[in-house]
Amino acid sequence: MENENSLSGSSQYSTEKTKAYVIGHITIKDMEKWVAYRDRVPATLTEWGGKLVFRGQRVSVFTGEHPYTDTVVIQFPNSVAAKKWYESQAYQALIPLRDQAADVVIINYQS
Repeated sequence: MENENSLSGSSQYSTEKTKAYVIGHITIKDMEKWVAYRDRVPATLTEWGGKLVFRGQRVSVFTGEHPYTDTVVIQFPNSVAAKKWYESQAYQALIPLRDQAADVVIINYQS
């Protein structure tokens, strides 16, 4: 589905003028492991220009289904930086702990 902000006929976006957001939808399975993971993530963001925008717990779902209890939003300068962060050795090293701690869906958006 294209909107007025998409490039006509192209799935490519300019990364020079847009911001990217990594949004994580989370259901925590082990709070102790989750805290250990969560506390280590910020150190992995700096190199890629990432900054935490929001971290919170679901209060209610107004429409549809959303099984996750928590959400995190991280801003990056562009989608390339977000992808490089996710693929970085520093973040990849945290994934086993993340997977033990929670069920997580991570999505890369850009505006």
